[in-house]
Amino acid sequence: MSEPDHVSLAWRKSSASESGGSVEVAIGPEAVYIRNSRHRSGPVLEFQHNEWAAFLAGVHTGEFDLPATQGTPDGDK
Repeated sequence: MSEPDHVSLAWRKSSASESGGSVEVAIGPEAVYIRNSRHRSGPVLEFQHNEWAAFLAGVHTGEFDLPATQGTPDGDK
């Protein structure tokens, strides 16, 4: 049985993860992988490069922004 594609990749954790969120991303030749860095042996999401690019475009335009009352680092207010 061979290793999954994502095992040998370099994983990067966002500097914003210090506030309790803990997500890592690895960019491979065929796909982009996302995992919870506190559960590295757990499930891994896999996205094709075009899917990841579409998601990032939505992030850059604010399409996925939380309402102002949610998602603050010190909890919901």
